[in-house]
Amino acid sequence: MIDRKFIGYEFAPAIAEVEKGRLRFFAKATGNADPIYFDEEAARAAGYKSLPVPPTFFFCLEMERDNPMDFLELLGVDLGRVLHGEQSFVYHAPVCAGDHVTFRSRISDIYDKKGGALEFIVMETEGRNQDGLHVVDMRRSIVVRNA
Repeated sequence: MIDRKFIGYEFAPAIAEVEKGRLRFFAKATGNADPIYFDEEAARAAGYKSLPVPPTFFFCLEMERDNPMDFLELLGVDLGRVLHGEQSFVYHAPVCAGDHVTFRSRISDIYDKKGGALEFIVMETEGRNQDGLHVVDMRRSIVVRNA
């Protein structure tokens, strides 16, 4: 069983730079054909200062930290027993190429189901841009399968 004492644990902030090439690649890989994600003129015409971050791309940015699975090490969880449960995003302001986002993550809950056969780790992350503007809240659940 994962020790519940880690509920509330906050990780060191991580900063990620938003790059045009990665935005284009992500939009293409996810089948998003909207020109605002590929063409800077289209993005500016839509009111953005540059190419905007496509939906769910913040998860990729957050994973750029030095060790994105550090929470599993902290909790003593073997990566081989982990499943991605769910994730959600609340967007507060646009983020575009050239911006830098600081992510602050914490473990907000740990609970089990099926008599401990499945444990859930809930992570909440807040993102702020280089000006300190709150741009995104993310929440994800990781499922740990126990023998």
